[in-house]
Amino acid sequence: MIEPFTVPFMARALAELALLAVIAGPVSVFVFARRLSFVSDALTHTVFPGVVVGYLAGGIDGVFAGALVAGIVTAIALTLLTRGGALSDDASTAVVLTAMFSLGVALVSRRSSYTADLTTFLFGRVLTVTPRQLAETAVLAVIILGLLLVGARAMIFRSFDPVGAAAAGFRIGWLDLWLNVVVALVVVAAVRAVGIILVVALLIVPAAASRMVTARLPVMAALGTGLILLSAYAGLLASWTASVEYGFSLTSASAVVLVLVLAYLLLVPLGAVRRRRRAPGHGTHAERSSPHELVG
Repeated sequence: MIEPFTVPFMARALAELALLAVIAGPVSVFVFARRLSFVSDALTHTVFPGVVVGYLAGGIDGVFAGALVAGIVTAIALTLLTRGGALSDDASTAVVLTAMFSLGVALVSRRSSYTADLTTFLFGRVLTVTPRQLAETAVLAVIILGLLLVGARAMIFRSFDPVGAAAAGFRIGWLDLWLNVVVALVVVAAVRAVGIILVVALLIVPAAASRMVTARLPVMAALGTGLILLSAYAGLLASWTASVEYGFSLTSASAVVLVLVLAYLLLVPLGAVRRRRRAPGHGTHAERSSPHELVG
């Protein structure tokens, strides 16, 4: 159970996923609290043209810079469109998602190796992570955790009581932009490892699974991080075992996500039991608690 991770590329893959767990676990809680699943899905797709441009300009080493620029631009665009009021939040998000993803497909289709490149971008290659890419992920992890540490209480306040947050002097638009940028940075950090399609699982499933156990946000963040770590280990081990011992091709990123989803499904009955035990009419813990109680 340990021997596969003595191989350098497996060790780097596990380290990369561990870094992603540290940031995706807490961020998924904010995505859950703000009901931003669709926005998160959009951000995972709208970095695609940036990934493609970066790859065309600088090869695999250019992916990071391209994704970073596209992610920040998308976060700003989504914030401006949803705050403008001309379109509903869902409609604005859908417009940006379809436009950016279509642009990415148009760009990548100009290459002769279209199919291979598209597969890499969409599903990632965690087993090819390099020490440089690990270092870039570590830097992003520090930035993301710093942004969360500074803005967590304000963003939770805005999540549960936007009117009260505005009355208290918080600028709601800036808080929305703050969270969108944080989510975009997580996407940028994860896109090379698990790909554009599967990264959304890291932003949604951990908090959804943890919610079956607790309603306290810090505990949800810790449990979500633990679930991703467990899924990373189990998924990589399953992929290694299937490929090496049984000759069955099982991609590592998909194995990790499948284990994560399985953990969620196993926790669903526990959530149902918790809901039945609550007295009728009393609501959930999150509904009865203040933002300061939830963050504490």
